[in-house]
Amino acid sequence: MAQPSVAANPRRGMGSRIRRFVRRYGVPYTYIAPFYILFLVFGAFPILFSFYLSFHDWDGISEAFFVGFENYAFLFTDPVFWQSMYNTLFIAVVAHVPMLLTALVLAFLVDLIKNRRLQEIVRTGYFLPAVTSSVAVAMVFSTLYGTRYGFINWILTSIGLSPIDWWGGTGFWVKPAIIILFIWRWLGWNMIIYLAGLQGIDHSLYEAAAIDGATKSQIFLRITVPLLIPVILFTLIQSTIGGITIFDEPFVLAGTSGGTGKAGLTLALNLYNEAFGYGNFGYASAFAYAITALIMIISLVNLRLFGFGRAR
Repeated sequence: MAQPSVAANPRRGMGSRIRRFVRRYGVPYTYIAPFYILFLVFGAFPILFSFYLSFHDWDGISEAFFVGFENYAFLFTDPVFWQSMYNTLFIAVVAHVPMLLTALVLAFLVDLIKNRRLQEIVRTGYFLPAVTSSVAVAMVFSTLYGTRYGFINWILTSIGLSPIDWWGGTGFWVKPAIIILFIWRWLGWNMIIYLAGLQGIDHSLYEAAAIDGATKSQIFLRITVPLLIPVILFTLIQSTIGGITIFDEPFVLAGTSGGTGKAGLTLALNLYNEAFGYGNFGYASAFAYAITALIMIISLVNLRLFGFGRAR
């Protein structure tokens, strides 16, 4: 008797195709499966669940209640949100503008070092703060900022100046304390990024400009900076993300309250308080998506300013 064809038995045909697929791709897919499983559990699920929670009122224990866009609407009327927004943008702008400019100049100067070993020592020295634990660094700086026994105030009193009350008074010095630490920690990281971009530029351009009589400042402004535009844009976007999500430094230095007058309360610190301090997980989720939207908007503005994304 003739056997039924695969077309006449679609289930058998499907099973045959599945077995062939498993025999052919089973091993490679098994090797990459852990990444996708971990991503789904610790990456995709929290993102999607947070989006779901942003439309609910939930304290993490009891039943979640659907509230629609109330969490998002409350953001615009929450004075603490706007204060943390101002603190974050102030710290980000005041810290990153001088830091990125200084990192670019330092990268240009380090690139001029001809001795390879000396250049590697300088690069390592500048990059070390970036790979040091942020909590450990913040604790060291917290000691330096000590009002009575801090090293900085010891220097100030030694030269006849008044000590600085970093965490008290009107709270004026809270932001500068965070900014100084932030610049110290990430200056070297940005310098290394710029240095990698500089080393990708053809040095014959510098030699030709020098032959034509260009000074080092003219070479830097007319050749180096224009050719580094993509790298500068990369550091700007990375700085946008890092500045808006800054958490470790103010958390260790100023505490969860943000210090006197909430001067050090950043968006990420405010988000932490709402979720784990007050149990407002729904509002905290909406808060998180508002931060994401802010990062995307500023990044798109940077892309536009540098001419990327425009029709050619």
